[in-house]
Amino acid sequence: MRLAVLEAMNAATSRRRAGVMVTRLADGGQRFVEAAEIGADPLAAELESALRMGKSGLVTIEAVEYFLTVLAPSPRLTLIGAVHISQALAPMARSVGLDARIIDPRTAFATPERFPDTPVIAQWPDAPLEAEPPDRYTAICLLTHDPKIDDTALRIALRSDCFYIGALGSKKTHAKRLERMLAEGFDEAALARIHAPIGLDIGAVSPPEIAVAILGEVVAALRKKPPPPDGLAR
Repeated sequence: MRLAVLEAMNAATSRRRAGVMVTRLADGGQRFVEAAEIGADPLAAELESALRMGKSGLVTIEAVEYFLTVLAPSPRLTLIGAVHISQALAPMARSVGLDARIIDPRTAFATPERFPDTPVIAQWPDAPLEAEPPDRYTAICLLTHDPKIDDTALRIALRSDCFYIGALGSKKTHAKRLERMLAEGFDEAALARIHAPIGLDIGAVSPPEIAVAILGEVVAALRKKPPPPDGLAR
């Protein structure tokens, strides 16, 4: 491996940036393509697919074989609210490879005893989210039902490029949430990123069922190719 390629990979890793190492099997030629640069690469479609699915593998393009090695940070799931749904969702998230953590300033709920295997941060969301900003491999779920707490995290999430934002609450509750965010200067395009009511519509009732619905929606946001804007074909 050439030193320049290795340095590019190490730099991406240190900044939690994703990319793909492309190795041409015929002669061993290599290049590392960061996610932000994939669109300009001759193998753009193949690289985008490999990165989205998080899978390395062999591809053949015009009779030329390439091995694509995916380099991507572990996806994070930040749960705002040490609630019953979070108790069910955190272990489910770990089982599919998501690094879950709980943030909730209410110390009566945010305790290691209630979340024995999950990092719990008993602070207002702004401090931990600003210390470790959400990136394109971060999902944020707002679960407290308390606008004072949820909105604090939502403002930061909307200003980031996190891949998923979900918010608990009814359509009426969400409408009020949108009014508050519009009043703070967020536009319709930014607010359209919020999945609310949170989770896939599977008729979930209990906290574990709601957790399943949320996890399904998070995984879909991470892995599925997003639809084209305005219904245009891609």
